[in-house]
Amino acid sequence: MRVIKRAIFATAVIGVLATSLMAQAPEMTTVISKPVSRTINLPGELQPFMNVAIRARVSGYVERVLVDRGSVVKEGELLVELSAPEMKAQIAEAQSKVQAAQAELAQSQAQLAAAQSTFDRMKKASETPGAIAGNELVLAEKQVEAAAAVINSRKEASRAAQSSVDALKSLEGYLKITAPFDGVITERIVHPGALVGPGSETPLLVLQQISHLRLTVAVPEENLGAIPKGSRVPFQVPAFPQRNYSGTLARRAQAVDAKTRTMAVELDVMNPDQSLVPGMYATVKWPVRSAQGALYVPKTSVVTTTERTFVIRDQNGKAEWVNVKKGAADGDFIEIIGPLQVGDKIVKRANDELRDGTSLQSSSK
Repeated sequence: MRVIKRAIFATAVIGVLATSLMAQAPEMTTVISKPVSRTINLPGELQPFMNVAIRARVSGYVERVLVDRGSVVKEGELLVELSAPEMKAQIAEAQSKVQAAQAELAQSQAQLAAAQSTFDRMKKASETPGAIAGNELVLAEKQVEAAAAVINSRKEASRAAQSSVDALKSLEGYLKITAPFDGVITERIVHPGALVGPGSETPLLVLQQISHLRLTVAVPEENLGAIPKGSRVPFQVPAFPQRNYSGTLARRAQAVDAKTRTMAVELDVMNPDQSLVPGMYATVKWPVRSAQGALYVPKTSVVTTTERTFVIRDQNGKAEWVNVKKGAADGDFIEIIGPLQVGDKIVKRANDELRDGTSLQSSSK
């Protein structure tokens, strides 16, 4: 009998305690706002700042290749020499034409001098009446004019011949292929004896500038506006996981990809020790900042079920389920995106047992 009485008493006590707990209002807190200052990891790829496939500008045979894959070269350094014997013959022929044109010009100048001298004597003699017939003086003057016209035409011919020589010599200069900028030869395709020319699809060499690199990052559109041009952005590469690098925000594509909703952004990366190479993938610590601030609540306030993610707001003393999206965590708080405002009261330790529309007692914190 005593055992039965004790059991009944214990059951009654538990019932009272359960009723008391059910009557107790849930602990409340408020939605707060604070500036967002965090980073997100974005993939990026390193590319040379300048990259060129070097091709021959004139047809010829490869005489010498002075560099190979991995060679470090300076701007203006000789890389490849070509030979084109027919070009030397063309230059010699053009030079002979220049010499012939100059000889003809000299002959014409002598003829002009003689015609001018004759005209001057006849003009002087014509001062004496009856010494020179008038038509003779006119003919002498016409001969001077004709000689001057011949000189002008031969000067033009001489200039044209010289221009032809200069053009051929300029083409001859293209037989020596030099580096257009400082960099590293990353590919060598040709060898001595190969016939190359401007119509060939295969380049001779590939030159890349790697002391200065571009780091291309696809940045989500919602994270584009906060970082000004010139900002330093840190990144890491798998080859050196313990080493921290950084680049300067330099260029934006100014267009969002319709499929990925991202914009291509380029960072300028100086690489004096050449530990970084084109083609490496990088993990970019992209800074996310917002002067307007974001909404934060305790992590325990957010309930996630198979159907929805929500917080429970105090709406005129009753529970209201408000759908939200989770953002980045910040300690014990988490960013939320949804139809809430700063100062809204929400349940601090929420769960889906506190149903939508349930009364919330005023004794809440």
